[in-house]
Amino acid sequence: MKCLNTLVLPYELHTMDHGEIDAITKKGLKILQERIKKAEIPETILDKNIKIATWNIRKLAGRRKEISLHYLAEILSNFNMIAITELTTNTDDLEEIMKILGPYWKVLYSDVNMDAKGNGERIAYLYDGRIIEFTGLAAEADPIRLEPENEDDEWVPALTWWRSPYLASFKAGRLEFVMLTAHVRWGEKHHTDEEKEEFRRQALDKLADWIAERRKKKHVKGKDMIVLGDFNIPSIDSPLFDAIIKNGLKTHEDILGDKGTNLARDKRYDQIFYHKKYVKKIEEAGAVDFYEGDYRALYPKEDFPSMTLEKFKYQISDHLPLWINMNLE
Repeated sequence: MKCLNTLVLPYELHTMDHGEIDAITKKGLKILQERIKKAEIPETILDKNIKIATWNIRKLAGRRKEISLHYLAEILSNFNMIAITELTTNTDDLEEIMKILGPYWKVLYSDVNMDAKGNGERIAYLYDGRIIEFTGLAAEADPIRLEPENEDDEWVPALTWWRSPYLASFKAGRLEFVMLTAHVRWGEKHHTDEEKEEFRRQALDKLADWIAERRKKKHVKGKDMIVLGDFNIPSIDSPLFDAIIKNGLKTHEDILGDKGTNLARDKRYDQIFYHKKYVKKIEEAGAVDFYEGDYRALYPKEDFPSMTLEKFKYQISDHLPLWINMNLE
């Protein structure tokens, strides 16, 4: 598809405005920008490509320092759409981040579970409204229910996902697509490591079946589904990875070769999957290492004497953003 009026949105030309910020924040943003550049995220060209990311922003609530909100906005601005896990009941920090990003940024998010086991979490889609358009579908994914032996009995699922995956439909250029984001539960404290892993394997196995069953429906909206989020899969050699890809989901070779998305870069908890039949043009992928083994460069000791690595994880995150560059032509 040819585009007569091509809008180029390169990395160097962010159109957001950090506004009046102090010298500490300015210095920290420069360091952060240098770290982001190392990820080699491509520029965005209207109607030609979009950059989609998934990021578990740890406990995104209403308690972060102002400097941290600017750091988060700077990282997020490098993508056109971000699936965010661990947004909480309190959306104050997200709203402040959106003010920094600018008025063209939009958000769509799920509600929280009313019981304690949902951990008060939402899933959100944060996107650049100049490039991406929401097209109407937004829903939680409910597990497939089993047919009972007796016709008067209730249809109930084999298991629940505790935090329901959230799906929504969007359009960019001529491409319409559906995003499905999940945050798979790790397990209970009283469970053994083996029990926790088996719980996750079963949840991922059922999610793979749900995605495949949905794809079979004749009039379903969005067979070209992008499946992403925090799956708590430790490695691609794990039975958990096999469970989610069993029905044909793939991930990009750049992600398979990446070091990981935890701060230590040795775990692959976050993933981006798609079906090759429907999503054919993923050109590049990677993770953004905003940490690089050093949080003090962003929070100098003389200005933030009480900052620790654990506190840093609650100011930015304990996960790195994972992204793909999708060709729209």
